[in-house]
Amino acid sequence: MLFRKRFRKSIKMNMEQSIEKQQAQLSTDLNENLQVLRSIYEDCSDVVFRPFLINGKIDACLIYIEGLSNIEEMDAHVLAPLMQETAGKANGLNELLKKKLSVSKVKEVKTFADCVEQMSIGNPVMLIERENHGFALGLAKWEKRSIEEPTAESVVRGARDGFTETLGVNASLLRRKLRSPQVKMKSLKVGNYTQTEIIIAYIEGIADKTLIEEVTRRLQRIDMDGVLESGYIEEMIEDNPYSPFPQVLNTERPDVAASSLLEGRVVILVDGTPFALIAPTTLYSLLQSSEDYYQRFLIGTTIRWLRFLFVVMSLLLPSLYVAVLTYHQEMVPTTLLLSMAASRERIPFPALVEALLMEITFEALREAGVRLPKQVGAAVSIVGALVIGEAAVAAGIVSAPMVMVVAITGIASFTIPRYAAGIALRMLRFPMIILSGTLGLLGVMLGILFILTHLCSLRSFGVPYLSPMAPMKGRDMKDVLIRAPWWMLNTRPHLAGEYNKYRQAPDQKPDPIRGEDPTGKERR
Repeated sequence: MLFRKRFRKSIKMNMEQSIEKQQAQLSTDLNENLQVLRSIYEDCSDVVFRPFLINGKIDACLIYIEGLSNIEEMDAHVLAPLMQETAGKANGLNELLKKKLSVSKVKEVKTFADCVEQMSIGNPVMLIERENHGFALGLAKWEKRSIEEPTAESVVRGARDGFTETLGVNASLLRRKLRSPQVKMKSLKVGNYTQTEIIIAYIEGIADKTLIEEVTRRLQRIDMDGVLESGYIEEMIEDNPYSPFPQVLNTERPDVAASSLLEGRVVILVDGTPFALIAPTTLYSLLQSSEDYYQRFLIGTTIRWLRFLFVVMSLLLPSLYVAVLTYHQEMVPTTLLLSMAASRERIPFPALVEALLMEITFEALREAGVRLPKQVGAAVSIVGALVIGEAAVAAGIVSAPMVMVVAITGIASFTIPRYAAGIALRMLRFPMIILSGTLGLLGVMLGILFILTHLCSLRSFGVPYLSPMAPMKGRDMKDVLIRAPWWMLNTRPHLAGEYNKYRQAPDQKPDPIRGEDPTGKERR
């Protein structure tokens, strides 16, 4: 509490003078208004003040930030028509807007704070002599990345478009998927200096009102210098910040965000990042891929089972190997045990140290592959793993079976569709190895019980993390361990209450015509 007060006091001291100027109302004296704006933007060489005359008689000034506004549009649709002396005299601001400005979006500004806000997002502000208000022109234009396929969530079948760093583009991508006016987007700003715009998207009539209010409340209580990425928001609104498991799902795919909205969830779009946040989420949502719903349900179910198997392997395989090799050799067939003993004959380290050494090396190689340039990152990680693994086996530092176990574990972790969930399992793998190396299979069971207990205690905006399995909700189990066909998924997941339960009409199972073709003629 004391630190929070000191933080607010320091922010207040740093911004008090600027805020006092910005909160003042615009006056009818153009020179006085320009003087205040120049003092606010002191030492800002990219802020341009362009004075001109309307009809050659009325003083006016156009203020904008270079690089954020469309200069060509300003010249063609603002300066050129207003500076013409043949258009007659303009009687007031309304007539000026109607007759001379060919700009589609115009917003009236009455305070210096409004002027600063509009200029910061790229809209030039025009002030006129003897007018105590100006207007912001919707002529924002800045460099932005084109829509590309998400690299972290690639699919074989499905949409190829992904979110970008521009908030307006991301909102439009959602609107393309969901064209109903029931899709609501509430805007707010976070960050004292960045003034980052955030959009809370939900479907009215599907999302629970209590959930929307809770998300809004958590976002509004954020008081910090700036927000540069959605990760800032995620840490500030999650229920249990000390858990390794993510309680807010992030995605680059508009189709994933749209499907979450249809399930009654809330999507948070943050300006300046291509990652959208989805709340609430569950563990099973983190282990599901968008492609599960684009393939036929038999294929989707099979891939989901394979994914669950490899998730368990990525967490437990090294620890099980260490436990069996150290304490439970009787569980290994004799022939395999003799082979493993022969491979470990020259190894100077116990299995625990060997596993930790290989796991740390593998994680280092994986991070190096991510941080290096794309042209060399993959080659370095693959070659490094092959060379280091072969050299370590040849030098007698690690055994060949351990290299195989670590490699299989690494491949298994790549099957997890969500990077945040994969990171959590990678973190838990190390304490599991230490428990197995000290207590054997008893340590493995203790670790599993501790993880399950922690997962049962987690909540995501009040929703149990293991829902719908714990607590058990039978009608939602059609989309957990299996992916039921679409004609069976009649109800939405139970998230924040019984709100708009049904998502489609019942009894839509395909009923093909037998014995005759669609024209009614008998088949031969």
